[in-house]
Amino acid sequence: MEKDNNKQIITRFAPSPTGFLHIGGVRTAIYAWLWARKNNGKFILRIEDTDKEREVPGSIEHIIKSLKWVGLDWDYGPDKEGPAKSYIQSERLEIYKKYADKLVSKGLAYADPYSEEELENFRKKAEEEKRPFLYRDYRPGNPPVWDGSQPLRLKITNIKSYEWDDVVRGHLKAGAEALDDFVLIKSDGYPTYNFAHIIDDYEMGVTHIMRADEFIASTPKFLALYEALEIERPEFVTLPPILGKDGKKKLGKRDGAKDFLEYSKDGYLPVAMLNFLSFIGWNPGDEREVMTKDELINSFDINKIHVSGGQFNVEKLDWINHEHLRVLSEKEQQNYVLSFIPEKIKNFNGYSEEIVKKITPIITERIKKGIDINEMSENGDLDYYFLDPNYDKESLFFKSSKIEGDRAKILASYLEKANTILSEIKDEDFTRDIIKESLWPYAEEVGRGDLLWPIRYALSGADKSPDPFYLAEILGKEKTTKRVDNAIKILKS
Repeated sequence: MEKDNNKQIITRFAPSPTGFLHIGGVRTAIYAWLWARKNNGKFILRIEDTDKEREVPGSIEHIIKSLKWVGLDWDYGPDKEGPAKSYIQSERLEIYKKYADKLVSKGLAYADPYSEEELENFRKKAEEEKRPFLYRDYRPGNPPVWDGSQPLRLKITNIKSYEWDDVVRGHLKAGAEALDDFVLIKSDGYPTYNFAHIIDDYEMGVTHIMRADEFIASTPKFLALYEALEIERPEFVTLPPILGKDGKKKLGKRDGAKDFLEYSKDGYLPVAMLNFLSFIGWNPGDEREVMTKDELINSFDINKIHVSGGQFNVEKLDWINHEHLRVLSEKEQQNYVLSFIPEKIKNFNGYSEEIVKKITPIITERIKKGIDINEMSENGDLDYYFLDPNYDKESLFFKSSKIEGDRAKILASYLEKANTILSEIKDEDFTRDIIKESLWPYAEEVGRGDLLWPIRYALSGADKSPDPFYLAEILGKEKTTKRVDNAIKILKS
């Protein structure tokens, strides 16, 4: 059957609600979504919930929340009505039965009369004879009428090799040994994945199926079912595996395959995660690495998807997130930083959101993601913005100080003069540039290190901190002169 290349592009993401959504699943959804949006097509979210024993309550809500967080939307889905009766498989059982009855009437499906014990004996016999177990070798000659209480199997009438084309993998083939009479509908009345997804894709007009390489081995079964149903198959787009940090094996829990929404809690931006996952197995073919949602849509091409696996590199994710953080608006950066300020900092007497807003540029330049602010807090890199620092007298002296004689007395006099200069600056002019312009001549006179180091230490009490002019602007005139005055008292004590 010839394919209609002028069809509207329709893609889908069809997860099972059996637990949290992982990185690989989200990457599949992203590629399907990008291709649909690139071609002004439709993107469907379909829930494949036919394995009721493995279903985890709350999973559907979790899937929807995860996909929305990363910036995906869908045209039809469990929460968006469309031309299909439903986008949840357990609500489509009548549809699967209709197609099953067609196959039965054509002599292409039959009831499986065997018990689990009988099937196990068949397997043992095959093992003893050192040959692969194939159900078709034990196909019943006169199966019972299918009444829904037994499994229904596809009858493979033409045992043959299959060849097919995959957008990513190219020309593929498999021998006849890959074919067997597989279950279409289980004894509980629910269809298997092998049956339901083919019916759903056909009914919903899906043109491209994005899925993992683990399904290549099952493709001959799918092709046999397309033929039995006499329906056109969609394009197969086999995605490369996502590899762990060693770049050798598929991503596992030890490598970071965690609940996808945990990345949100860590402070990764949705657009950064979208950007990062898009690049695991694809790139636009140029030097760009940081891209917006619209740029990804416009550039995405399934013909550029890689065959080989892509590494899940947390360092690269951190870098991409930092780059996207840098281009947020001032207001967005402030809100982002405020949302990750630890409770410990918020409980300081001197805490204020205004100070956080002032130090946002410093924080966003240092962090890769929101939870890095916790590390800054634990290291004491934020305390001095809100609390008066504690330090000893010796810390105030520049390590290459040229002060001789009564060092404490001389340095105290330097700071007294500096505080006089600072006091003379108008409140509205107390900015980094004017503070520097005011102090610089005196610093040149007595020695920059011998003046600027003790001012910075008086303001922060830390070996590493922003320059004293910036610190002074953030703290304001009153706190700055007070902290310098405290340093003078320590030197005189």
